[in-house]
Amino acid sequence: MEYRFLGKSGLQVSSLSFGSWVTFHTQADENLAYELMKTAYDSGVNFFDNAEAYAAGNSEIIMGKVLKRAAWKRSDLVISTKIFWGGPGVNDRGLSHKHILEGTNAALKRLQLEYVDLLFCHRPDVYTPMEEVVRAMNILINQGKAFYWGTSEWSASQIIEAHAVARREHLIPPLMEQPEYNLFKRDKIESEYTHLYKEFGLGTTIWSPLASGLLTGKYTDGIPKGSRLDLPDLAWLKKRIESQGMQIKVEKALKLRDIAESIDITLPQLAIAWCLKNENVSTVIMGASKVNQLTENLKALDAVSKLDNEIMQKIENAVENKPRPEINWRES
Repeated sequence: MEYRFLGKSGLQVSSLSFGSWVTFHTQADENLAYELMKTAYDSGVNFFDNAEAYAAGNSEIIMGKVLKRAAWKRSDLVISTKIFWGGPGVNDRGLSHKHILEGTNAALKRLQLEYVDLLFCHRPDVYTPMEEVVRAMNILINQGKAFYWGTSEWSASQIIEAHAVARREHLIPPLMEQPEYNLFKRDKIESEYTHLYKEFGLGTTIWSPLASGLLTGKYTDGIPKGSRLDLPDLAWLKKRIESQGMQIKVEKALKLRDIAESIDITLPQLAIAWCLKNENVSTVIMGASKVNQLTENLKALDAVSKLDNEIMQKIENAVENKPRPEINWRES
């Protein structure tokens, strides 16, 4: 496993990490979750990602049981959760001081932990003043209930505002952002956040490297029964992907699969390795509902060396119809 510093901090996270979104509770019970997390841990993964919204808190409950059962050394782990959608009550959602503190306390109880290493604001809250958000996160860090805080799917301007408030009020600014990043979703990491890496030392814990399964090849002949896009609770995701030109992306995925096969790797391994090549990616969060699927995807780390300049250009030609800004890729 390779470990990378999370932004400008001294914290090191495994370049490949494991997230529980969709799978825990919905597709994986406690026993399967244990096998998945153990497989990841045994491969060197130290970062495990969660959120209060995942399976309405049940994902955190399952992860908490796995952590207790596995009895891994706490200092060897980097655990995260995210706060925004905590329940149906009017104050159970958003980033008010009240919900950030109460939501985090509830998440820690579900995870059976005294603290999380990383605490994310799961989305921006346009109704809550930025000072209120930053101050609440600062309080949790001072209480020892989180070590670092960050954002997820915030705009660059919102992150800049949070830093300005923190600087003005002598508070702790956000360290990391968790955006979607894959071969079909690139603008935030490659364009919008570009100046934030040097200016603030922004770290990134990217999600959906396989574009919700489109970069696995499984949707070539439609949506298979039992797949992510077939789940009733994810009808919104299916609708979004279909509205964004699903068939065009499926056709691009077929071209990418040919490139992957030419260098003797799988399409998912190519897609994950491509994300790892970007030097502004701190860690790639993977999800899996099967142990063999996770085992194969963990081999993406070895596939990075196969993505030389020629292959990277072939990948670019397969997915893009417009020029891209200069990107800092890691050496193969």
